[in-house]
Amino acid sequence: MSDESKQGERERHRAKMANRKAAQDAEVAAKTIAKKGLLIVHTGTGKGKSTAAFGLVLRMVGNGGKCAVVQFIKGAWNTGERSVLESFGDMVRWHTLGEGFTWETQDKTRDMAAAAKAWETAKALMQDPDLKLIVLDEINIALRYDYLPLAEVVETLKARRPDLHVVVTGRNAKREMIEAADLVTEMTLVKHPFAAGVKAQAGIEY
Repeated sequence: MSDESKQGERERHRAKMANRKAAQDAEVAAKTIAKKGLLIVHTGTGKGKSTAAFGLVLRMVGNGGKCAVVQFIKGAWNTGERSVLESFGDMVRWHTLGEGFTWETQDKTRDMAAAAKAWETAKALMQDPDLKLIVLDEINIALRYDYLPLAEVVETLKARRPDLHVVVTGRNAKREMIEAADLVTEMTLVKHPFAAGVKAQAGIEY
């Protein structure tokens, strides 16, 4: 390619990026709401729903905001993210209130009681004005199995104080939850090492 052709290519790229920047700047300028507490849903069959939620906790703590995590369904696993996030002291409150996955407990009454306790904890946390973000980990699973009253959960989340961010995780998010949410991300399973016989590994799955 000649120097003249290269120069022409650079100029075309510069013009293209300038137009893109102008369009992007105009779109950003059109947004009028500076701050709003978001209801965020992470769902789908793919890996990474809770992982992404804990990433948001780190991001919020990095910006000086206090957070809380309430784990539904999951038992008291010794996970890497819990060890790290609890090391931030009063910046992150961690409540693991599940007794394990439903196929482990095999006791619906116990599962429902644990979910109810976790939900009461979540509601109390939502009243704390110091908290900026709360993760309700695997609450979608509790709702899927009717361990909690869906209408009450959704209405409570919708009625939360306007500056509070709440992240709900778990497969099979209910339609009502998705409709109430401000941001919904669906993780899609494409390939997973478990199918090839690889067990859960520290630092990857927990």
